[in-house]
Amino acid sequence: MKTRIFFTLVALLLCYSAKAQETSISSPDGRIALTVDTGSDLNYRISFDGETIVGQSPLGFEFVGEESMIGGFVLTEQPNVRIKSEEWIPVVKNKHDKVHSVWNEATLKLQEKGDLRRKMDIEVKVFNGGAAFRYHLYDDHRLVTREISQEKTGFCLPEGTHAWVADYEGHVTSQEKEFFKTAVSGIKSETVVALPLLAEVGSQKWLAITEAHIDNYPGFFLGAKDGCLMTMLSPVPGYENVKARFDDEIVTPWRVVLIGDNPGQFIESEIIRTLNPPCAIEDTEWIKPGLCAWDHWWSGEVKMEMGVIKEYIDLAAAHGWPYMLIDWQWYGPYNEAGADITKPAPQLDMPEILRYAKEKGVRIWLWLYSSDVNRNDAYKEAFKLYQKWGVAGIKIDFMDRQDQYMVNWYRRIIEEAAKCQLMVNLHGAYKPDGIERTWPNMMTREGVMGNEYNKWGTGITADHNVKLAFTRMLAGPMDYTPGGFLNVTAENHKAQQPALVPNTRCAELSKFGIYESPLTVVCDHPTHISGQAGSDFLKLVHTQWDEIRFIGGAPEEYIAMAKRSADEWFIGIMNNSAKRSVTIDTSFLGEGSYVITYWSDGKNPTDVIKKTVTVKAGKPIKVNLNSAGGYVAIVKPE
Repeated sequence: MKTRIFFTLVALLLCYSAKAQETSISSPDGRIALTVDTGSDLNYRISFDGETIVGQSPLGFEFVGEESMIGGFVLTEQPNVRIKSEEWIPVVKNKHDKVHSVWNEATLKLQEKGDLRRKMDIEVKVFNGGAAFRYHLYDDHRLVTREISQEKTGFCLPEGTHAWVADYEGHVTSQEKEFFKTAVSGIKSETVVALPLLAEVGSQKWLAITEAHIDNYPGFFLGAKDGCLMTMLSPVPGYENVKARFDDEIVTPWRVVLIGDNPGQFIESEIIRTLNPPCAIEDTEWIKPGLCAWDHWWSGEVKMEMGVIKEYIDLAAAHGWPYMLIDWQWYGPYNEAGADITKPAPQLDMPEILRYAKEKGVRIWLWLYSSDVNRNDAYKEAFKLYQKWGVAGIKIDFMDRQDQYMVNWYRRIIEEAAKCQLMVNLHGAYKPDGIERTWPNMMTREGVMGNEYNKWGTGITADHNVKLAFTRMLAGPMDYTPGGFLNVTAENHKAQQPALVPNTRCAELSKFGIYESPLTVVCDHPTHISGQAGSDFLKLVHTQWDEIRFIGGAPEEYIAMAKRSADEWFIGIMNNSAKRSVTIDTSFLGEGSYVITYWSDGKNPTDVIKKTVTVKAGKPIKVNLNSAGGYVAIVKPE
């Protein structure tokens, strides 16, 4: 990891009046400005192209056993704005092979005017494409642990704003819900709103609210109060009124507002990862993305048998995928006192599995239940054992929390896994926060209502799949588990095993390129995939990219993306439930002629039309999409 940082000092415009004391920080291109008012009531606002996009919104904290910190501050020193530029090379190329970010930043050092004279800093960074801020709290010299009962950060959005809302209904959640377009003014006070929150603010003005670099502090949801969206922190288990504890000092995660002319800019954005520290792993050669076969869990009843496991290893080998995942029950009973994550179930010969996989050029991932991992710190010895076995990575499931203790547990697990050269996939997990920059062994995570729901419900609609690209995926990698090849129309879909998928085969293929996940787990059974229409695409698609481009779409319509690996481009389009034609502008290709091999919708959901054509860069491509349809293409220079 190489990081180059350049910065200069520029003058900061300070606005003073009888009523307010304000500090404004603008983006380098001048389009975005975040203004903090440190007068009587601490608040902020954000403008975009001179228009308010986040209105006057509260800042500060409430505590257990002490007065609130919500106003009555003075600046202890005049803040200076610094122009800062950073260039870094990701270990895992989720979006780009090189990241170059520029922003303006300043730190507001505050102290209360009253007798308590408690201190608090607010750090602000404003990018082309978004704004971020975080708090730094200190001890108050009482030699006691301070307890935060509420963070007062609000996001007051303009009247008429609509957002795509998933209601988690509570703080203990796997964060797997549908997103619905909702008037912000109509969000009920009891709603537990998921992050990221995408919002349309007037004509061609969009924002998304999320957070970055969650460390020793709870993750947050949003709730509605007095016309604003308010930060809703996850409580410490067993202490509903306590959200975070600290002794000396604590730094919150970055509160991030992505801002742009269209929501596709947020998919391309590297702001969330940039707000995290550089890579903490010295040797990263063992961290290798790729596709992964998945045992019988999704295809039917679990068959934890040697023959079944080898069948899925064969599937991976036949398609050139580097991994195969062995899911629950590989160590027998789970989530109980006697569960042992170091001992395979009696019917499994783990040395033979590992030998067979190695012979086939495939490495193994192992599933673990979080309580079994945590019990008596079992993971410490287990991870060392997995390293000796030659295991590639671990999938840990059923955390379902994002309180301060669970956040710290995540980090311990990820760091310990890195010491043992294990990659990580978290399920029953909270949304990503860019930690994969610091710990690139953190490959992907769930926290998404994905393909597994087709086993028992009908919520995985084409509309839902499109919206995921503009909502949950904005936070980072998501383990949706694409690859369902039993494709049917929405009318013919029902919950069953083996699971049906209510979109076309080409829509299913498009998920492999559109959805961000360096580890992409393929859900379906070998006999459903091997030799079937479109399975050849699964031998060609990548899981990391040198460059990505948003081509077109909207949350209620479709999503079209172009992604480059070396000199090869992937084009993917995923449609919602309405038939449509989409024209692809190919001007992103360099000059010259290109060979395009594409897979498009046929008459029936499982039909695939495959053709190869030659086009010149800049020539539009018209694509006809079925209801719940899709399109994928591999583009190479002629």
